[in-house]
Amino acid sequence: MGAAPSSPGHSEKRPAETAEYLVGTFVGEKSFPLGSDFWQKLLELPLHLRWPADRVREACQLFAQNNSCTRHLAKILIHLAQCLQECMSVSGAPLAAYVKASNAAYISSVFLKHLIENAQSNSVEGLYLSLNASEPIPPDFVVDQNVEHLVMHNVLKFIGLVDVSPNTCSLHQELLNFLFVALSTQLLYAPTPGPTDMNPFIDAAMTQESSLVTMVVHRLLLNYIMRPRIALNVGTYLPFGEAGQPGVLQRVGSAAANLVLLPFNYLVSSNGQGVRNPLAECSLHVLLILNYYRKCNPGDESITDTSDDSGTSDSFSKSFVENPYCKALENMRDIDLDRVDIEKNAHNPSVVRLPFASLFDTLGMCLTDETAALLLYTLLNGNSDFLEYVLVRTDVDTLLMPILETLYNTSRRSSNHIYILLIILLILSQDSSFNASIHKMILASVPWYQEHLLHQTSLGSLMVIILIRTVKYNLSKLKDLYLHTTCLATLANMAPHVHRLSAYASQRLVSLFYMLSRKYNKLAERIDEKRGKGGLVEENDLTLDMSAELHIYADFLRIVLEILNAILTYALPRNPEVVYAIMHRQEVFQPFKSHPRFNELIENIFLVLDHFNSRIDAQKEDGEWSVEKVLQLIISICRSWRGEGMKMFTQLHFSYEQESHPEEFFAPYIWRLTFSQCGYTFDPSAIILFPPDLPLVEGEEGEQTTRHENGELKHHAVLLDV
Repeated sequence: MGAAPSSPGHSEKRPAETAEYLVGTFVGEKSFPLGSDFWQKLLELPLHLRWPADRVREACQLFAQNNSCTRHLAKILIHLAQCLQECMSVSGAPLAAYVKASNAAYISSVFLKHLIENAQSNSVEGLYLSLNASEPIPPDFVVDQNVEHLVMHNVLKFIGLVDVSPNTCSLHQELLNFLFVALSTQLLYAPTPGPTDMNPFIDAAMTQESSLVTMVVHRLLLNYIMRPRIALNVGTYLPFGEAGQPGVLQRVGSAAANLVLLPFNYLVSSNGQGVRNPLAECSLHVLLILNYYRKCNPGDESITDTSDDSGTSDSFSKSFVENPYCKALENMRDIDLDRVDIEKNAHNPSVVRLPFASLFDTLGMCLTDETAALLLYTLLNGNSDFLEYVLVRTDVDTLLMPILETLYNTSRRSSNHIYILLIILLILSQDSSFNASIHKMILASVPWYQEHLLHQTSLGSLMVIILIRTVKYNLSKLKDLYLHTTCLATLANMAPHVHRLSAYASQRLVSLFYMLSRKYNKLAERIDEKRGKGGLVEENDLTLDMSAELHIYADFLRIVLEILNAILTYALPRNPEVVYAIMHRQEVFQPFKSHPRFNELIENIFLVLDHFNSRIDAQKEDGEWSVEKVLQLIISICRSWRGEGMKMFTQLHFSYEQESHPEEFFAPYIWRLTFSQCGYTFDPSAIILFPPDLPLVEGEEGEQTTRHENGELKHHAVLLDV
């Protein structure tokens, strides 16, 4: 793989059949026609040799120089398509056919990746995916001149059509690796798609017929559910050559791992989640990449403004081509319901059918993983059938418990992960039956909760506790406005349906009001200190920021007061512990009794306080009141509570609406997860999709920002409507 393309080892006596000679010839100046037996020899190689990183890099550079003349990339992609067709043409294809296809996919991936990473001016025209006009075509070889469509059709067809088995498992893995490379042209462009973006392979995937898209989505999800395993003694794909020796490009040494695609020899994840399944994980990542891809309509060139120096465009002026993978996920149905399908479309080939029960259980086991949470969000937000299925499950704790435990460990999770989980809870809380059912499910214990012994606590009470804890953590660490809003919105949706909220959860709720009120009062005092003698606030950036923050905390306080009002108005008899907690800390509400922004909401609270205080004071008690006696008396008074005089407020109901251009957040987010979880790497200097200097691993901490370029959540993508 040196300067001499026909003999990289500088030995003219080496036979043409050797790996070094053939790969050196592949990257060299000489162009071999499609019908040459050179390609068969290359793809049948038992690539034994160990090549160091610098030689792999040298080979890629030499290939890049010569590919415009040789068109060897297009040719090996055509041979990859042909090999896959051979594997699909007969049932039980010979092992040699899978070896050839794996070699073709792997070699294609290595050199295609280098070309994409080094594309000039973010243009992939330098891939030279078409054949020269003078290229001789063998008579038995039918070639579609659109090479990217041909290879993507056969790759996707193999994935969707061929079952994963011991013989095919490694080839499935290698094709997923290839897809990562082929789809990575997305990394060369900004998050907001432009009409001039060139993504030939992913665009080709978008133009496949709906029946093929359905098969691919079905297979990728099935891989995720079934989690088929590759034998531990096998590398990236099937063993080649004698004694199970892996391929030459596969065995380039750990230093070159980032040059040769995906190192799948890991067994334990970075966050200690135990044994991971490469095929399942990569299937999910590929599915999410396909699902959140958006392509501009060609007619958008005239309305896209990219004239400013920021390099951004008016994404709201764009329209996008329909994404068939997104549509397939949205229309997915439960296979068990299809057996008695009323709509008579059980045999519609364009509908993905999966056992929702198995998908539900798999997600429950994997929700500590960020990508699993993203899949659950995608399904709940986009697929009404799956959302309905989750809501009618009687064991919704299968999903909620890992979500709540992950939120409990907020400091060890990325802010995006936390936010996706909170949105999931918000979506679920929009359903009144869900809010009612979680309070009927009693947990014997919650061993991972360390601050307080939670014994015989309802799932609803635990959810309240964790949401409040998340708000408090966010106030001290992340200080993210939309995280606060999402937590409080979920609590507001739950409030009218609260049933027997635990003592600890009730105390936390009142404590939340106290904490927010202290921050509100401190800000108000600081603003007062800056008032001049004339009572005017000095208008500068600091005071404007403080005034805006004061307004935000006022809104938060109102929502918490709305939550307390909803419980007292609609569910007081069922929640004596809430009454006790308010009575125990009634002094925290006193400063707001005459506040013009809060007095109407405070009135109901003091109406309840006056009612219960007067009845307790009327009771004669020898000695001191104990907590148990006071609580028993409150329970007794609750039974006769009729709510006379209570002012009825319209129930707050918050709903989640995904922003109209979700790809601005999800495309960078998914690719960053792919880097951190699937071992895929890319030249950081070539990445435009997001700043490559950001941490790419789970557990990152830091304040979220509204800049979508950094791969963090773009806040205006979440709309909370009352």
